[in-house]
Amino acid sequence: MLAKLYKNVVATDTSQNQLDYAPKLPNVRYQCTPPNIPLSELESSVAPSGTVDLVTVAQALHWFDLPTFYQRVKSVLKKPHGVIATWCYTVPEAKDNIPVVNDKFDAIFRQFYADSQPYWDPARKLVEGKYKGIDFPFEPVGDGANHTGPFEFTTERVMDLEGFLTYIRSWSAYQTAKDNGVELLSDDAVESFKRAWDEDGVDQKVVKAPVYLRVGKVGNSE
Repeated sequence: MLAKLYKNVVATDTSQNQLDYAPKLPNVRYQCTPPNIPLSELESSVAPSGTVDLVTVAQALHWFDLPTFYQRVKSVLKKPHGVIATWCYTVPEAKDNIPVVNDKFDAIFRQFYADSQPYWDPARKLVEGKYKGIDFPFEPVGDGANHTGPFEFTTERVMDLEGFLTYIRSWSAYQTAKDNGVELLSDDAVESFKRAWDEDGVDQKVVKAPVYLRVGKVGNSE
C-alpha cells in the first residue's frame, strides 16, 4: 500500500534472496544493503543525505544495531519533518473475550506458543513488549502529539488451517527448532490443531493479530 503513495520507493534488505521474491513494481527499486554499510555507500547507492520523506521497518527493528541504524536514518531523512515508522506484530491474541478461532483452538495455540519459547531469539522480547522498551530517539508526529507510541492496530486475515500452519512455519523459532532437530509441528500437534479448528465446521476463519506502531519525525537532530 505504501508503495502506491510514493513516486519513488527504495526497498532494502540484507538478503538478495529475499529481494528476489519481492513483487516487481515500476516505482520500487530494490537494493541489497549489507548490515554494516558505510554511510558514504548508503548515500550513493540508496539515498543522498536529506532526501527521504519516510523510512519504514516492518517486524525487523528489534534485529538491528540501533545506534548505527538511527544514525543512517537521521542522515537520509529530510529535516525537520522526515518520518520513521516502524511496527511489529505479535501472535494472534484473543481480545475482549473474543477468541482467535475458538476457545479450544486458542488454548492449544497458547500452549504451543509457550512450548516454542526456548527457540526464540532474546530480541523477541522487544516484540513481546510491543516495542514499548525499544530505544526510539525521535520526536512525536502531529500537532499536540506527546509521544511516539506504540499505537495499537489490528490486522485481520481470512485463512484456513493450512494457512495458519504456514504462518507458524514462518516463525524464526520454528526454523531454529528445526535446525536443532526439533519439529514443533509434530504429527500430534497438527492433529490437535486440526480437531480444534474443525470443531465448528467452518474451514475459513478470520484471524486477528495486534500490530504496534512507533512513529516519529527526525526534527532538527544532527
